[in-house]
Amino acid sequence: MADTQRPSDDRDLDTEGNDGEKRPWRLKSDPDEAEDGNRKSGSGSFLREVAIIVGCVLLLTWLLQTFIGRQYVIPSESMESTLIGCDGCTNDRIVIDKLVYRFGDPEPGDVVVFKGPSESWNGAWVSPRSTNPVMHKMQDALSWFGFAPPDENNLVKRVIATGGQTIECRNDEGVGVKVDGKPLREPYINMELQRETLAAFGPASGVSDKLPPCLGPDFGPIKVPEGNVWVMGDNRLNSQDSRYHVDDQYQGTVPVSDIRGKVRTIIYPFSRIGGVGSINPQQ
Repeated sequence: MADTQRPSDDRDLDTEGNDGEKRPWRLKSDPDEAEDGNRKSGSGSFLREVAIIVGCVLLLTWLLQTFIGRQYVIPSESMESTLIGCDGCTNDRIVIDKLVYRFGDPEPGDVVVFKGPSESWNGAWVSPRSTNPVMHKMQDALSWFGFAPPDENNLVKRVIATGGQTIECRNDEGVGVKVDGKPLREPYINMELQRETLAAFGPASGVSDKLPPCLGPDFGPIKVPEGNVWVMGDNRLNSQDSRYHVDDQYQGTVPVSDIRGKVRTIIYPFSRIGGVGSINPQQ
């Protein structure tokens, strides 16, 4: 009689292993291949997470730099002793508030960063950008995130008068700067520093060894146009401020639209960390 049983090798492939144990219809992958696949999947997942984190950080940085605040380095001595910036020293790093002037206007006493509004302010400025077109574009991109300076002449001064006010100073009057006929009170000016500056440069330039009441040349009267401000440095004898640009189209004033923000704090060096206050000289 013919054998009607299924071949043993068919039984082995379909339902049983060589040792008689049951097997699923589809064989599992090799364990080594599975581990290798997990490693590849894990590596890809890690790279995606890193890319997402970096993208989020860059987006947040761009939003902060564009709409909230930005870091700047003080370039000169014109705001000493409020802000320090000089050759051979550790220049102050500051953070400005970009939001404040979206909801209000600059006020007398505010320390502001602004873009040079005319050729009179920008004549000696040299762009920090590379002459190489590719590098130039890279630096532009880096500036969006605060990793490179903007391609513009940024200055820092104190607002002294605002739109509609008249400012002037006559040394022979002996009262200093006046706004709308009223002498200013300016406690942020370091008079000892002014005397040191005069002692260092005054005699050599033929200037009197006595501090002039205006701490500089006569100017005005100038009525500040609406939407503009008149700015001056705290280091009055060493500041090329509005007084020295009265022949430009704005009579030395700065359009509010060119103001980048209000200086809020010094963040470096650590020994100088602290807020930068607004002291209204008209009070």
